[in-house]
Amino acid sequence: MIVRIMGEGQVKLDDSHFAELNKLDDELLAEMETGDEAGFRRTLTALLSAVRSMGTSLPDDALEPSELILPAPEASLEEVREMLTDDGLIPG
Repeated sequence: MIVRIMGEGQVKLDDSHFAELNKLDDELLAEMETGDEAGFRRTLTALLSAVRSMGTSLPDDALEPSELILPAPEASLEEVREMLTDDGLIPG
């Protein structure tokens, strides 16, 4: 699966990593619901770091269609809230 981190680029990520990423996504969703800004920031950083470390960065000139789009590291709680679906940022 190709994942885009807004403002950074694309990462190719094996589907086997999504169980772990979904745990972080669930934490992020809970922190957003309670307005826990510090927890939100910490978990968003962990989620993006996990994607970067588990995946392989694609070259900047690669134009692969992204199957998943994640917010930029500096995105605000409100900006991320606008990106959410019923499942959070990561489906499943």
